Amino acid sequence: MKAIVLESAENPIAYKDLEKPTAGPGEVLVQIKAAALNRRDYWITIGKYAGLKYPTILGADGAGIVAEAGDGAEEWLNKPVIINPSHNWGEHPEFQSKEFKILGLPEDGTLAEYVKVKAEYLYPKPAHLTFEQAAAIPLAGLTAYRALFTKAHLKKGDKVLIVGVGAGTGTFLLQWAVAAGAQVFVTSGSGEKIQRAKQLGAAAGVNYKAQDWAEELKHFSGGGFDIVVDSALGPDFNKIPDLCNPGGRIVFFGGTAGNIPEMNARPIFWKQLQVLGTTMGTQEEFKAMLAFVDEHKIVPVIDEVFPLVDAKKAFAKMGASAQFGKLVVTTGRSPAFCSAK
Repeated sequence: MKAIVLESAENPIAYKDLEKPTAGPGEVLVQIKAAALNRRDYWITIGKYAGLKYPTILGADGAGIVAEAGDGAEEWLNKPVIINPSHNWGEHPEFQSKEFKILGLPEDGTLAEYVKVKAEYLYPKPAHLTFEQAAAIPLAGLTAYRALFTKAHLKKGDKVLIVGVGAGTGTFLLQWAVAAGAQVFVTSGSGEKIQRAKQLGAAAGVNYKAQDWAEELKHFSGGGFDIVVDSALGPDFNKIPDLCNPGGRIVFFGGTAGNIPEMNARPIFWKQLQVLGTTMGTQEEFKAMLAFVDEHKIVPVIDEVFPLVDAKKAFAKMGASAQFGKLVVTTGRSPAFCSAK
């Protein structure tokens, strides 16, 4: 089978022929129709991720058809499925176990024609989505769902600020919040991405490169936000508590712009704010997320689709942060291969 392999530090994105895996008891072999990239995959290829293992097939997100089923998993044979890449969460819904791992490192992932997974991590593909659209959901969608609903307790009418809307997780945060009846505001370094966010339902957006971006947001929101979700941190994070309404929730799941800077912490206790960390989610949250997608007939935003052989181009686009939405890779000879529902 063809696969994208983290072969070495010198050759992190290798298009190779590998032996097709075999499903054991309780496992299935999914013929991947489409997979999607996440920022995690990019960090792995540039050596900035913990636990690097060579060689490893990259990719956490995937959707396809079950081609082989081991003992106990026969019910999934020939079914169209979506894969939950969040494995071994553990018994506590509040936090993941020490055995927690994400598909694509250390175990072989979805950027291949076939992937072997435990059947417990399979879910039926949403019927209204193509394989490309379904493959876009798992990692970023789950992270966004837990951030908004489990951590921030989003409710209809909340004012939500999404810091950095262009990435895959940012677009899911926008789509989830709009579907739930929130009033959503966004930031981005690109005016074009702000306009696209408005087309998806954002009430307003500001360019975070502007010196007065925080003041602009206060003006647009009419005072402040009930929920702020951030994946960057960095120097501007110290402005966020001032943007929150009393009782506000600040949720973050990344630090691509740096650490939390020195800041005035008094607004945090005086306004009874909560600062909440999160990552990925539980099996129950994944199931609830798919039900939410189905109920609202949400269609993920896909920026571009690449054939597997051109995966390096997809990684390059992610490295440049040029995308709005998800970058998807198909295992066919052209992106049209997986266009059927």
